[in-house]
Amino acid sequence: MKTLAIDIGGTKFSMAAFDGGRMRARESRATDRGGGREWMLGQIAAIGRGWQSEARFDRCGIGFGGPVDFRAQRVALSTHVGGWNDFDLPGFVRETFELPVVMDNDANAGALGEARHGAGRGHDPLFYMTLSTGIGGGIVVNDAVYRGADSYAGEIGHLTIRPGGPGCLCGSQGCFERMCCGLWLERDYGRAAKDLMDEPEFVARYVVDLALGLKACVMLLNPSRIVIGGGISKAGEELFAPLRAELRRQITDWSRARIDVVPAALGDDSVLYGALALSEQSTI
Repeated sequence: MKTLAIDIGGTKFSMAAFDGGRMRARESRATDRGGGREWMLGQIAAIGRGWQSEARFDRCGIGFGGPVDFRAQRVALSTHVGGWNDFDLPGFVRETFELPVVMDNDANAGALGEARHGAGRGHDPLFYMTLSTGIGGGIVVNDAVYRGADSYAGEIGHLTIRPGGPGCLCGSQGCFERMCCGLWLERDYGRAAKDLMDEPEFVARYVVDLALGLKACVMLLNPSRIVIGGGISKAGEELFAPLRAELRRQITDWSRARIDVVPAALGDDSVLYGALALSEQSTI
C-alpha cells in the first residue's frame, strides 16, 4: 500500500510518501502565513501530484495543527494561520488525488506515530505533547487515540496555568500555550526558542511553567510515559533534565506516579508516521 502523509503546522508543513511502512520521499517547507489556506492547498496539490506521477497513492493520512472534528472530518480552526475555519480538508485532498483520506489533529497523529514507531512503544497509556509554534496533546490507550466525546480530548495547550496571565490567541488568559510555546517565547523575549534553550538561567525559569502544565497530565492520566515532540524538544537534556526535576518537585508528595518524560524518537516525523498509522487503521 502506498500512503500519502501530510503534516500541517503553524511554522512549517511536511509531506511524505510511504511504500508500506518505508518512507520513500519527504518534503518540508516553511508555512506562508500570509498566503493562508489557499497557498497551503496549492503546495499540497503540487507536491503530491509530482509524487503521484511516479506511483499512485492508495490512501492518505493528515495531521492538522489545530482543533479537528474527527467524526465530521473537518478542520475546526487554526489559531496560527487564517482561513481554515470549518474547512473540509479531507474533501479537498480526496478530490485532488482520488483516494480515501482520514484526518486528525497533529498532536493525536504524533501520539499515534510515537506509540507505534517511536519512543512510546511498549508504554500504555501514553501522553504525547507537541511543543512547538503552539502546544497540543494526544492520548493513546490500548493502541488507539482517545479523543473524548467531541474530538477535543488532549487539548492541554489551553489549560490555564497562570490565572490572570497574558492573553492567549484562544481568547483566554494564562494558557499553557501562551506561557510556553515557541510563538509566544519569540514575541515575549525577542529571540527564537532554540536560542533561549541554550541559556540555563532561562530554562530554569521556563520549566516551572512547563511542569505546571504537565503536572495536570500526570495527576489526571498517570501515563506510563510522556513523549514531547516539536521543535523545542530538540533542546535535549538541557531541557529535559531540569524539567523532570521540577516536575518531581511539583507532583503531590503522596503520589507515586512515574515521571518518565522523554523527547520524541521520530523527531520531525512523528506526525507523518502518525498519519500513516491513521490511514492504516481508519474505518472512515
